[in-house]
Parts: sequence; structure tokens; C-alpha cells
Amino acid sequence: MGEEKNFGMLPVGPLGVIALDGCQELGSKVDKYLVEWRKERGQNNPIAMTYEGYDRESYLVETKVPRFGSGEGKGVIETTVRGDDLYIMVDVCNYSLTYSLRGKKNHMSPDDHFQNLKRIIAAVGGKARKITVIMPFLYESRQHKRNGRESLDCALGLQELVKMGVDQILTFDAHDPRVQNAIPLTGFETFNPNYQFIKAMVKAEPDIQIDSDHMMVISTDEGGMGRAIYLANVLGLDVGMFYKRRDYSRIVNGRNPIVAHEFLGTDVEGKDLIIIDDMISSGESVLDVAKELKRRKARKVFVCSTFGLFTNGLNKFDEYHQNGLIDRIFTTNLIYQTPELLSRPYYTSVDMSKYIALIIDYLNHGMSVSGLLNPVDRINKCLDKFKAEKNKEN
Repeated sequence: MGEEKNFGMLPVGPLGVIALDGCQELGSKVDKYLVEWRKERGQNNPIAMTYEGYDRESYLVETKVPRFGSGEGKGVIETTVRGDDLYIMVDVCNYSLTYSLRGKKNHMSPDDHFQNLKRIIAAVGGKARKITVIMPFLYESRQHKRNGRESLDCALGLQELVKMGVDQILTFDAHDPRVQNAIPLTGFETFNPNYQFIKAMVKAEPDIQIDSDHMMVISTDEGGMGRAIYLANVLGLDVGMFYKRRDYSRIVNGRNPIVAHEFLGTDVEGKDLIIIDDMISSGESVLDVAKELKRRKARKVFVCSTFGLFTNGLNKFDEYHQNGLIDRIFTTNLIYQTPELLSRPYYTSVDMSKYIALIIDYLNHGMSVSGLLNPVDRINKCLDKFKAEKNKEN
């Protein structure tokens, strides 16, 4: 995958990857791919052989964010990053990390992770050639628009990073990509894991038939229709949508409660269905949709979501799987995954480290990532291979 293009261009600067606390596991996997590709490339690429520091044992830059007893902290970079093309990876959703506050254990919130990111950027001190922030789950992306007298947290966060010297922000499946309007003169890219979902699905479910007679793509709401339509068009499938009927007379847990999910689409009886969404938070929406689809006699229900937050735990998902309402759930390793989630028989983790490494490799060489933003060719190759293997078996 790292050799899909001719890397004949000089890197824009020596490569450095910073994986902040809570993102080290993903960062280590990304680093492993980069080391492997560049070692292979260095053997026959004249630029790689002459560019000092191109082929290294690791591109990870050691950092730490120690805290004082009061809970205050500071960012520390252990090695020089002067002139480096820096890529800082942060997982704002990793609540498993803790820190001591006056002797009491506190779990890190998205605010804590974002503050750590700013500390490390401040520690760089403007000495890097370029700073790219890789924030898979965009900080405060669910607070992306204003309804009445509300804060615009995501827009403010993006502007703050730009003011600190960040040149580019990379995210995945942004809740609303239009939030980039807050920083119109700064690089902002949102990637989607559609190819990785399909690759994982055909491996986990070898008996599926991907055609319009046997499969459909379902959006849980009108906001996710663009995502569903794209995937359906690439796979040559029909698309269906649920819309949420809400009770606007009251607010529960900060939002208007859902009264019912209404379905718009063709008959789903006997078909395998892919429910596609950007995130599973409490899971209320996706569980209701799965139940409705099974009630309409769907054969199998697969859930594909970029971010599996599971804020209300896994008990409901266990129950739905045991009752045959959900067959398999796919979410990525772009954010923290609990050991309990990884142990579930119905769960498949979709590894995104190779994709991130490829993005970093392209950008470090000053190459366009437009082909990575639209993975139609990769999906088609994956499907052709899958169908060829099925034909051999038959």
C-alpha cells in the first residue's frame, strides 16, 4: 500500500510523528508501517538514499505531559523537532486515562486531551517546519452549529489551533464538515473509512451477496443520507432512510427525546442491511433502527460506524445480538476501544493505522491525497477479489 505511487519527490521536511497520551497504540502501528515502507523504498530510491534521516528506526517523537498536584500540567518534548514535518495524533475520546487532582483520581475528558494537544504545540515553540494535527474524532464536533444562545465550541477549537501555528487539520467522518468554514484559509481534510468497512465486512461475513437484490444501505437519519448514498452508489445498492420523530415539548439529557423512527425506502424483506453512521454514542438510534428492520423481516443487520463510543455500555447491544436483532457491529480503532468491546463475538474492529500511515507518507512527500479521499478504485478491487474467490468456491 505504501508503494502505490512513485515517491520521487523530496519530503517537505524530516518526518516526525507525535502520538499523545491515549493514542500511543495507534501511533505505534502507524510508525511501524512508515518504518517498513521507507526501509524498502530506501534500497532503490535515489532520493531516499540521499535524504538524511529518511530511513529511521522510528519516526515517533517522545513527549510527555506531567501534572502538578493541583492538576495543572505542562507539555515537554524530549528531542529536537527543529525543521521537522510534524504530525500530532490525539484521541480526545480516550476516557480510560486518569490523572491525580489533589490526591483524587480523575478520568481525562475531551477537554483535557485538547489542552494536552495545545501544550505540546506550545512546546514545539514554532520551530517545526509544518504542524499537522490528526484528530480522528474532531473535538466538540457535535457542537458544530448554533441554536439560540449557544457556544460554537468546534469552530472556536479549530481557530485556536490555527492561531497556535497548526498548518493542517486531518479528521475522520466529521459530524458536519462545514465547520471548516471557521478556518477557510487553513488545510482541513475529513476522511471516511468506507473502504476499510467493506474490506472488514467481506472478511467477517464471507456468505454475503453484495448486489441490489440481496443488500441495502440504511441511514439512521436525514443528516447521514449523504454518507449512505455515497456507499450505496459505490456498491450499486439501493438506499433507505429512517427519520426521527421527536417530542419538542420536553428535553431529556440535553435533547428532545425520540418518539419513533419512520422508514423511507423499498422492501427490506430477506435482504442484508448495512446501517451506516458516523458514531454510536448511546446507541439508542441504531438499536431502534435495527429493531425496525428486523421487524420488516431483514435477513442480517450490520452496523458500520466510524466511532464506537458506547456511552451507555454494551448491555443493550448484547441483548439485541442474543435476540437476533443485530448480527455484527463494525467500528474503527481511531478512538479508544474497551477490552470488553473487543471481546464481544459480534464486534469487529476496523484497523485504520495503515490508512493513516499512507496519508502521512503522501503529505510528507508533498503529494496529493485526493485519491485517498475517494477510495472508489480500492473498493472495486476489493469487491472484484471477493467475487472471484466466491466463484472459485462455487
